[in-house]
Amino acid sequence: MSDQDPPVLAALILAAGFSSRMGRFKALLPMDGVSVIAHVVSTFREVGIERVGAVIGYNAEQIEPVLRDLGVDAIVNSNYERGMYSSVQAGVASLPPEVDACFLLPVDIPLVRPATIAALAARFAAECAPITYPRFNGQRGHPPLISRALFAEILAGKGDGGLRALLTNHQGAASDVNVLDGGVVLDMDTPEDYEQLSKLALRRHLPTPAECEAILATRSAPESLRRHGRAVAAVARTMVTKLAACDVVIDLNLVLAASLLHDIAKGQPGHAEAGAALVEDLGYPAVADVIRQHMSMNFDGATNEAAIVFLADKLVRQDRRVSLEERYQSSFERFHDQPEALQGATRRHETARAILALVERKAKAPIAEILADSGVPLCS
Repeated sequence: MSDQDPPVLAALILAAGFSSRMGRFKALLPMDGVSVIAHVVSTFREVGIERVGAVIGYNAEQIEPVLRDLGVDAIVNSNYERGMYSSVQAGVASLPPEVDACFLLPVDIPLVRPATIAALAARFAAECAPITYPRFNGQRGHPPLISRALFAEILAGKGDGGLRALLTNHQGAASDVNVLDGGVVLDMDTPEDYEQLSKLALRRHLPTPAECEAILATRSAPESLRRHGRAVAAVARTMVTKLAACDVVIDLNLVLAASLLHDIAKGQPGHAEAGAALVEDLGYPAVADVIRQHMSMNFDGATNEAAIVFLADKLVRQDRRVSLEERYQSSFERFHDQPEALQGATRRHETARAILALVERKAKAPIAEILADSGVPLCS
């Protein structure tokens, strides 16, 4: 790699193991409409990593045709019974000399976001550290991006302590990239893990609650703002749950993400629009659309995610539940001699009342009863 040329990167997917704890071959399990191995391959390809190889061993005859259809190199590890280090060695030995670094990702860590791969690649291009790790909430995860500088040492290693032991010897020179991606620390060893990750795969277009908290941390959001978001999320969750029992379908995960992040730009002029822009830049347009409407919306009578978040926000002051009258009384008093501001507050109050009436009608209960078990205490 010259100073002018970008580094040449490859990806090695480790898929040679027995899947003994799973009881089924992990790589070929279905996930979000495709196989797990196809899901992982698409993650790398989405950000332009075209040199993708899969190290296989157990059940090689089953996975080889799948890899062929995906256009992925099948690297057979005939020593796969010796464990993962032997697969790492087989994969590294297969890399052509022009490769400057490679990602190493076990196939049972399938929910890494493409943005994470891109962030690791950018950091390596800037620093060329021997190891570049993703870090989520202070915890290192997968995939590490390993420089060619370590390839010879990996190939010569005996495997004592696995790859982790070898990499530990280079911790002082490693580079950590903080990412907003809980997938880097989520693996699937058991059927229960697989069930959980399969559900998460269907909603990877939305941030998880833990990822929302990490996003807020990057903005240095004060704890008071986070407590408010959590209270809004709890109120919104309770409404969605009650409505679901009455056959009203609302995307709970979208509601929770938007509730937690709705005030991310609080303090900025036009904070709803500013927050929506921030979240859209992070790759979550559906969440951004709900955030954009949480201060003012053109309510059309539909029970949707934006309406639920709008109402939940109005039913929470700081981190306590309030009635709409309590919430707006101070606004009406403050704006009594400001006609334009008073008109806006009145319009928002009327919108909230209309949504509340709709929720009560469809949930067949008054709002106080609906929210009694929300876990959010009433304002004293």
